[in-house]
Amino acid sequence: MFIGAMLDLGLSRRDLEEDLAGLRLPHRLRVRKVTRGAIAARYVEVTSPGRAERGPRSRGSGHGRHYAEIVELISQARLEKDVRDQALGIFEALGRAEARVHGTPLAKVHFHEVGAIDAIVDVTAAAIALRRLEIQRVTCSPVALGGGTVETAHGRLPLPAPATLELLRGVPVVPAHVQWETVTPTGAAILRVVVEEFRSLPAVTIEKIGHGAGEDRSGPMPNVLRAVLGREGHASADRVVALETNLDDLVPEHFEHLMERLFAGGALDVSIQHVQMKKNRPGFLVRVLARPADRLALARVLFAESTAIGVRASEMDRVVLDRESRRVQTPYGRVRVKIVWDEEGRPRVSAEYDDCRRAARRQGVPLREVVRAAEEVARDDIG
Repeated sequence: MFIGAMLDLGLSRRDLEEDLAGLRLPHRLRVRKVTRGAIAARYVEVTSPGRAERGPRSRGSGHGRHYAEIVELISQARLEKDVRDQALGIFEALGRAEARVHGTPLAKVHFHEVGAIDAIVDVTAAAIALRRLEIQRVTCSPVALGGGTVETAHGRLPLPAPATLELLRGVPVVPAHVQWETVTPTGAAILRVVVEEFRSLPAVTIEKIGHGAGEDRSGPMPNVLRAVLGREGHASADRVVALETNLDDLVPEHFEHLMERLFAGGALDVSIQHVQMKKNRPGFLVRVLARPADRLALARVLFAESTAIGVRASEMDRVVLDRESRRVQTPYGRVRVKIVWDEEGRPRVSAEYDDCRRAARRQGVPLREVVRAAEEVARDDIG
């Protein structure tokens, strides 16, 4: 389904087959246009000599391979380094999941379904597709999981399969409300390695949409994987967390120290507002913007450096323009400047206040002269 969606996005089948030839595995890609429900999609099958066809509700065992065999096979294949590394990473994720499920060391893991030729081609083709389409970043919505059972080399297993659930540890999931396998272990491993963030569709300009078909299933939704190719331009989206606390006994002169400690701890922005609190007491609202991973560390700073006894945290989407910081040489010394590009690609330049203030004091010149000189040099450098 992943490869079908990539081909539907515009991946060249010829390029894909030329790159897959580097695996030196006898196989053939069969690509058909099909409909699933009301959606037209591409259905991809990987066939190999002597391979039995698989039923829609089972995964045939094939002859399988040990993890070490697959590592050797991919390591010796004629593949681009980034493709090889990503394919090896996907199989390592699969191997570690299987090892945990079966209680065996990674070196002794034997793949049945995912050790067959078609699974090796699937994984390698996924890495090739991302490289050929020049995908810079992959996001994915929460993963929808179906129920029921599936026939495997280990017998009948409940869905989601144990290895699939193991691979989705820490990943947001939602029920698919269907009684069939919506995510295989191979699919889960691909997601685990290539997806940078599980979230709703980010802020992008949509350029292409591709659909990859699975088996034709009955149910409330078509068995289709949808891929959206978009361009972020000069604005990009990410997630931030806002930490807030109300203080009615903050000593104002201590706020500068609190702000310095918060920035040192990774805060993206810190602000303070005057508020009127309960019992008509005047107070302050301290607000910190940070990356979600830094929330606990910054909450500890608030507890240690202020009188806060509780901190509110809320995550939100943020859209930001591209920016960079660089140092420029002026007649008054080196000064940092910030350059921000708007949506049309036009630069906006602003000199960093602290650097300009130090240079002005050191050289005995007006602050505005240092600011003007730094921004002029930066604009000249940009051209």
